[in-house]
Parts: sequence; C-alpha cells; structure tokens
Amino acid sequence: MSLLIITNSYPDPEGKSYGGSFVKGQVDELRRYFNEIYVISPHPLGTSRFLRDYSYDNVHVYYPRFFHLPIGFFRKRLGDNFYRAALRIINRKGLEFDLIHAHFTWPSGYAGALLKEKFGVPLIVTAHGFDVYDLPFRGEVYLRKVLKALESADQIITVSRSNFLVLTERLGIPAEKISLIPNGFNGRKFRPMDKIECRRSLGLPLEKKIVLTVGNLVPVKGHEYLLEAVKMVLEREPNTFFVIVGDGPLRKKVEELAKKLGISENVYFAGSRPHEEIPLWMNAADLFVLPSLRESFGVVVLEALAVGTPVVATINGGSEEIITSENYGFLCPPKDPECLAEKVLIALEKEWDKGKIREYARQFMWNNIVKQIVKVYTSMV
Repeated sequence: MSLLIITNSYPDPEGKSYGGSFVKGQVDELRRYFNEIYVISPHPLGTSRFLRDYSYDNVHVYYPRFFHLPIGFFRKRLGDNFYRAALRIINRKGLEFDLIHAHFTWPSGYAGALLKEKFGVPLIVTAHGFDVYDLPFRGEVYLRKVLKALESADQIITVSRSNFLVLTERLGIPAEKISLIPNGFNGRKFRPMDKIECRRSLGLPLEKKIVLTVGNLVPVKGHEYLLEAVKMVLEREPNTFFVIVGDGPLRKKVEELAKKLGISENVYFAGSRPHEEIPLWMNAADLFVLPSLRESFGVVVLEALAVGTPVVATINGGSEEIITSENYGFLCPPKDPECLAEKVLIALEKEWDKGKIREYARQFMWNNIVKQIVKVYTSMV
C-alpha cells in the first residue's frame, strides 16, 4: 500500500526548517507500515528557497511551488493553489496511492478533499488546532473551505479534547467521525542525557538554575507574560537563568522588554535552533515553561517530560491534557505572570521524580501513537 500525505509544512533534511516536525515524526514511524509514502508540502514562490525535494528510505518528499501574494484574494485561494501544486507533482511523478492523509483542515485538508474527488481514494484529515478553533470563524469563505475538508473526510483525527469539542459543538461534525489521537515525540531523540555535559556543549552556566522555553516569538506564545514573571522570580531567586529558544516577528520587542524590566543579564535569547538540537536544551534545563495563550496540543511539553524535565504551563487548550498531575508539573491561567512566577519558584525547589516523569511520557512515543493512526487507516480500506 502507498500513502499520500499533504501538509502545510515538513522539515528539510538539513534542519534549516523544522516546521511540521510532528508530521515527520508520524511519517518516520508510519514508513514501517507502507510500501511507499509520498509527502507533498506546497510552498509559495520566493519562500524557503533552500527547500529541495528529497527521499529517505521509502519516503519521498516534494515541495511544489505556486504563485501567491499575502493579500486577501490570494489568501482565500490558498487551498485551491495547494491543490493545483499537489496535482502537478502527482501527475508529473506518476504517483499512485491508496490513502490520502491531510494535516490541517486548510489549506491542506481542503486540497485533500479536491484530490479525493479526483482520485476516488479515502481521505483522513487531522485537525491540529488553529485550523478549527480560529480560522473557520474569520469569515464565511474560510468556514466554507474548512467545512469542505471536514465533511469530505472519511475520518477526522484531532489531537486534543478541546479541539474535539470545537469540531462537534461549533462546527457540527458528528462525534463518531472523529478519532482523538494526540501528537507524540521521538523517543530515540528525546532521552535523558548528562545535564552538565549538555550545558557545556551549549555554553550555558553550570551552577545556575535554568528555566527553558521553546517556541516562535509570536503573540500567541505569551513571552511578554513570561518576562514579567522572570522579573518576579529573580527578585526571590537571583541565581536563576532563563533561556528562550525561538525566533519570530516579536524578537526585537521581547528583547527590548527584557532590557526595560532590567532582566537582560539573566535571559538568553538563543534564537531558532535545529530540532535535532532541542533534546540538548531540554536536558540542560531544570524546568520547562510554556506560557502560551493557546496551544492545539503542545508537543514541546511532551519533549520536556520525555527527558524528565518538569513543566510549568498555562491552561491553553492542550497542555492541561498532558500535565494531568502535579507529579509532572504545574498549570496556570494564561496571561498570569504572578502565577507563572509562583509556580516556577515552587517547581525549582521541588524534588521531582524524573524517572516517573519519563515513564509517564512514554505513552506518547510515536510508536505508540502511530498504532492508533494505523487503526484509523485500516478502517478506511
């Protein structure tokens, strides 16, 4: 059997882009179940110029290009452009497949619906979060196209209970059509390592308590609330060092905020790092913090737990479905720096059972998660 995956993003082999790393995590495990897997991730002309088609084992990755401008008319046509770009590669390469799995309802899910109509094969759509709790409610065009993807799908997978409720209660999708299957992590990469050696290799202080966050510097990630919490933490625990891994449009703003708050000496902006390097950062940290206003699931929380690092996270739609006990971490409301500061201080003093944390995380390893996905596939053919 052969599987076609269409996705909004997929990592390149050099690690220059790790968007869609959770999709690759699935694919790397799914390749044991299929003769061939074709991954199509369309991109607008002029973006991510370093992306090149590549293959590994029985997985073939394609990045077809299409013309696009970031203005209203073109945004609303994005799903149609995805479809045409994917169809062009399918025809040019003579790809044959038995199933289509689209990640995100739009534009990939919408394109998947059109591909299903053309080729007559079953369609599975994974609704990850933003594509169901936000996008459909931005206007009638987006709603119509998201519903096209969801209604065309033979089965829908979603990664969290909060997404499930949006699908059923706000978008009217029958519950029996939806499988709740969380994202996972690569247990071969995210494993315990020596903390001091990790800190040395990353140039981090050896004697300080290190608090880490990983995420794009965009408004929804809530970095400004974290920095306000950092100031409070340092007033009570000055031997704490905060590391922010990630980049984005808000970088200058959050760096200026750190200076304004007088905490720059204790905050390191590491920028974007290759996903292959993230296990080192997770192992170097005493605590991981996720201050997001909204998360569809929060794979970085799993990756921290996988190496035994406890977590302080917000109740953001995803993290509370992972941090189900104070044996693994603490939760705070979004936009609450006082709570973040208090929980960080408590977490840094607590004696954590790292073995228990790692054992809990094992259920989310990709080999376990993909077994559930394969059950959905087999019900389709």
